[in-house]
Amino acid sequence: MPTGLKRYQQSKQFHFITFSCYHRQPFLKTPEAKTTFEQVLEQVRLRHTLAIAGYVVMPEHVHLLVDEPPVTPLATVLQVLKQTTSRRLKHPSAEHFWQTRYYDFNVSSYGKYLEKLRYLHRNPVKRGLVESPEDYPWSSFRRYALREKGTVTIEAE
Repeated sequence: MPTGLKRYQQSKQFHFITFSCYHRQPFLKTPEAKTTFEQVLEQVRLRHTLAIAGYVVMPEHVHLLVDEPPVTPLATVLQVLKQTTSRRLKHPSAEHFWQTRYYDFNVSSYGKYLEKLRYLHRNPVKRGLVESPEDYPWSSFRRYALREKGTVTIEAE
């Protein structure tokens, strides 16, 4: 990971967040693991008033498009999310579940917002997991395309 990484939080912008499983191991490969992550994400969203515009849970990483919570710093909310999922999903013999850092891109325009939302929704297709984004149940795509309610409440426009 790069040293001296600067984060621009408390900027009143959306953030495109990516974090990976330890050594990019596919710890989220099972449907049960992905569903557990979604359940924890929804609990964290409710507890910290986190606005989630989009997400996708991949076998070895997660993408989120989120706004900044009104009270708790985003970094703290992400720490809670990662710690809670780790406690629920980490195998007892495993040393770690998540990589310690995360990628944070400030979304400063509506064009970038749409770009990041499209990117995360297309990720399962690009990786060859499904043929179409609506075929992948562990993302926010079906909320946008089909108006389906899922485990995670999405702040869609």
